[in-house]
Amino acid sequence: MGEHEVNQNLSDGRVRDFTRALLADLRALERMLAEGRFETNVRRIGAEQEMFLVDREMRPAFVATEVLRRINDPRLTTEIARFNLEANLTPLELSGDCLSRMEAELREVTGRVRDGAREFGADVLLAGILPTLRLSDMTLESMTPNPRYYALNEGVMRQRGEDISVHIKGLDEIQATSDNIMLLSSNTSFQVHLQVGPAEFAPLYNWAQAATAPVLAAAVNSPLWVGHRLWQETRLALFQHSADTRTPSQTVRSDPTRVGFGDAWVQNSILDIFREDIARFRVLLTTETDEDPWAVLDAGGTPELKALRLHNGTVWWWNRPCYGIGSDGRAHLRIENRVLPSGPTTLDEMANAAFLIGLMSSLREEHGDVERLMTFDDAKSNFFAAARYGLKAQLTWLGGQTLSASRLILEQLLPLARQGLQSASVDAADIDLYLGTLEERVRSGQTGAAWALGSLAAMGDAGTRETRHRALTSAMHEHQLKGDPVHRWPVAAAEDDNEDWFDSYRTVGQFMSTDLFTVRPNDLVDLAASVMDWRHIRHVPVEDDEGRLVGVVSHRDLLRLLTRGRADGGDAEALTVQEIMKPHPVSVGPDTPTLEAARIMRSRRVGCLPVVENGTLVGIVTAQDFLEISGRLFEERERAEAARQADATGQAADQADEAGRSAERGKLAKAAARSDGAHTT
Repeated sequence: MGEHEVNQNLSDGRVRDFTRALLADLRALERMLAEGRFETNVRRIGAEQEMFLVDREMRPAFVATEVLRRINDPRLTTEIARFNLEANLTPLELSGDCLSRMEAELREVTGRVRDGAREFGADVLLAGILPTLRLSDMTLESMTPNPRYYALNEGVMRQRGEDISVHIKGLDEIQATSDNIMLLSSNTSFQVHLQVGPAEFAPLYNWAQAATAPVLAAAVNSPLWVGHRLWQETRLALFQHSADTRTPSQTVRSDPTRVGFGDAWVQNSILDIFREDIARFRVLLTTETDEDPWAVLDAGGTPELKALRLHNGTVWWWNRPCYGIGSDGRAHLRIENRVLPSGPTTLDEMANAAFLIGLMSSLREEHGDVERLMTFDDAKSNFFAAARYGLKAQLTWLGGQTLSASRLILEQLLPLARQGLQSASVDAADIDLYLGTLEERVRSGQTGAAWALGSLAAMGDAGTRETRHRALTSAMHEHQLKGDPVHRWPVAAAEDDNEDWFDSYRTVGQFMSTDLFTVRPNDLVDLAASVMDWRHIRHVPVEDDEGRLVGVVSHRDLLRLLTRGRADGGDAEALTVQEIMKPHPVSVGPDTPTLEAARIMRSRRVGCLPVVENGTLVGIVTAQDFLEISGRLFEERERAEAARQADATGQAADQADEAGRSAERGKLAKAAARSDGAHTT
């Protein structure tokens, strides 16, 4: 996540000093562009691979810093969470076998991480969002101990002035809040870089914006977040919410977010974007810089532009402009595409990258400038349609034609991508492999997101939601290791009901009921009783208008009310919930160990435990849930005992057989001895 040497104390004086350095860097960049101080007439590609570390249960493994120390590879660096890592691949000239070489490095570096993680009981998983993530995994305790991340969190939360709120609608709907930025750790991506010349930056950047939607539609791989089925590429909505620094008044004014697609085509040069960023987005991070970029230029050198690069790293455009310095000391410009998700396999990732790079290499030559053929609003609308619906999205393309993403890709864009790679002298074998992989995926309709949702649908109600998502993630991991592209994956099956079932019941959050029916304190008791009758439940949580748990109504409360009503002749129908509920009920968090929850229920003599996280009711566990667990435990013990007895019986039979064989061998030996004695005589 960029520059790591930052100041944690963001005082007004430091912000002013940094702003002066930022403006000086921008003026130096203007001079460099005017004087032609950039490498031109060469295209290079690069990539950043973000990844999850998972344990044997396919849950996040918080061992990133330990793995980094173990591997000691300069290409690897930390990410914001202790279960994420990032690999920076070697830049390659866009020609020859560059694509297959990049994939080979991808496999090699992820293999190194996998080998290093194994020592800590962990492994690598490539996924846009890890299906087994929980909100409780994304806290400040999960943050990688690095000054940059602490300072970034402090800067975002200070500018917002309130908690982060996430509201996403898809097949399901989720609302979540956080008092820190760790929701960002849900996302991992495969970021593709293309080096371009200064003169061609603006038109190629605009084409990158237009091409992003169809490329994304074919690449979607993040349909789930904390158990909810949302967008086909949920990362986009989640990232925008998680790093939103706008105050309520700025949101009302529709000010742009720091994570976004943009609002207009670039008219002149990369300066348009950098100037907009400085004007709109306040400084989040500062660093010490004593460079005088103008003096460096006067001396014939290449300035680092450290302040500009740091500020640019805190504005997350989905196509981000980048300034860099190559190994030869020459400055260059890049377009960084941040849309593509990690996974499903390295082959799939490279197919996505080849499609994007091929389009960026051909669209301008084929059609000229995009702004003459397409409105920016259409490009932006396409982007969000692709994120929501994947290959089923309807896209508005050049000249206002509207067609499905699949049809657009197959009929128009794949031939253009092939043409672009051929014009760059990329090997035919690479073109056939990667564009062929993407074409087969589009024709099959099975993206990573479609496979995940199809697998969950095939599992139905088997097991718990926890076990279904773990089975999905395990299948994803298994297929990644085999390397087959996602369009060839069979749907994942639910785990064997008897296989490692205990792992799915270690904490109450793994098996609690989340489909809750609640009432308010002023509701009629008759409503609570009706809900219990209709839904065949014995406990109803009571919430206030802010969603805070204030009580529980149980079937015993209703029985007592019925008995009291008969005794005193009172009008039970007029009673409200608050008159019979148990106020301030004992509750637990989703990470409470199951055994501890059972002990609480026994000691407090309660039949249910509401599950509360960050002050919000998120689930409930009841005595019936523990009865089912106990039943499974006894069944497991019976199976184990039957297997033990079968083994013992088998061993006894084997021993009896062996004894019989030994006795027979003894008889034969005695007979042989008598025979030998007779011959001797």
